[in-house]
Amino acid sequence: MDKPKAQISAVWDAHKIICLLIILFLAAFLISLSIGRFHVPLIQVVKILISQVVPTGMEVTWTEQMENVIINIRLPRLVGASLVGGALALSGATYQGIFKNPLVSPDLLGVSNGACVGAAVAILLGFPSLAIQGFALLTGLLAVLISTSIPRFFKNNSSLMLVLGGVIVSGFMSSLLGITKYVADPDNQLAAIVYWTMGSFATTNMNQVLLVMPAILSVMAILLLMRWRINLLSLGDKEARSLGVNIRKTRGLAIFCATILTACAVCLCGTIGWVGLIIPHFGRLIIGHDNRYLLPISTIIGAVFMIVVDTIARNLTGSEIPLSIITGLLGAPLFVWLLARQKVRIS
Repeated sequence: MDKPKAQISAVWDAHKIICLLIILFLAAFLISLSIGRFHVPLIQVVKILISQVVPTGMEVTWTEQMENVIINIRLPRLVGASLVGGALALSGATYQGIFKNPLVSPDLLGVSNGACVGAAVAILLGFPSLAIQGFALLTGLLAVLISTSIPRFFKNNSSLMLVLGGVIVSGFMSSLLGITKYVADPDNQLAAIVYWTMGSFATTNMNQVLLVMPAILSVMAILLLMRWRINLLSLGDKEARSLGVNIRKTRGLAIFCATILTACAVCLCGTIGWVGLIIPHFGRLIIGHDNRYLLPISTIIGAVFMIVVDTIARNLTGSEIPLSIITGLLGAPLFVWLLARQKVRIS
C-alpha cells in the first residue's frame, strides 16, 4: 500500500473509532439515566427525554416521579459528569502533548489546589453552592496566574520553570487549604470542605451545569481546532519553530485553555484525580500519539469513564461514595497496566 492510501486508511479508521465511541457514550448516558435506587425502564427514559423536546403528541406512559428523577436529579449530574470527564481528559492530553511527558496531569499549575482553597473559604463564610463554584473558579485561575508569573519574574520561560512554578503554587495552596480545615467548625464545615475536595455530583443541579457549560464547550472547541498545532509542539521546539509555529503564543493559548477546562471541572464537582492522567493513555492505546485524533478520542473516553464512575458512586452502597475514591481505586491499577502495556519511558 502506497503512502497516500495508507494515510487515507488511517484517517478512515480514526473516524470509525470516533463514531463508535460516540455511540458508546450515548448508550452509557441512557443506561446510567435508567440505573439507580429508583429504577426507570430504558424505554421510559427515552420517552421522557423526547417529551422534553417534543412536548405534545406523545402518550404519557410514565409517572410524575419517574420524570422528576430523570429530569431534575439524574440528567443534571450526568451532563455534568460528561462535561467534567471530557474536560479533564482533554486537558490532560493537551498538557502531555505540550510538555512531551506522559506523566503530566491537568493540575500541573496548581489549579486544583487553588480551586479547593476558594471553595473552602466560601464554605467557611456560609455562601450558597453557586458562590462556592464562583470562588473555586476564581482562585483556581488565580493560582495558575501566579504559576505562570513565576517564570516571567525569573526571566526564564522554559517549560521546566513553568512546572516548578506550578509545584510552588500548588504546595502553597495546599497549606492554605490546611489552614481553612484547621479553623473550620468540625461539626459541619470541616466535613463539607473534605467532602467537596474529594469530588461529587450529589448536589449538582442544572443551573450549576449551565453556568460552566458554555465555557467548557467553547474552550474544548478551541483546543480541538488547534490540535494539529499541538502535534507540532510535541515534536520539539526547534522542529515546531522551523515549521512556522509561534511556540510562545501557541503553547500559552493551549495551556490557558487546558487550565480553564480544569478550573471549570473542579469548580463544578470538586477535585477528581487520575482522569486527566490515565484517559489519554487509553486514547494512545487505541489510536496512537497523533493529537489530531488523540484529543477528540480522549475527550469521549473521559466522558464515558466519568459517567461510569458516577453511576458506581451513587449505586454501590447505601450512601454516595466520593468520586476521587473510585477514580483512585480504578485509576491506580489501570495506570500500572497501561505503563506495562505501553512501556512508557519515565526518563
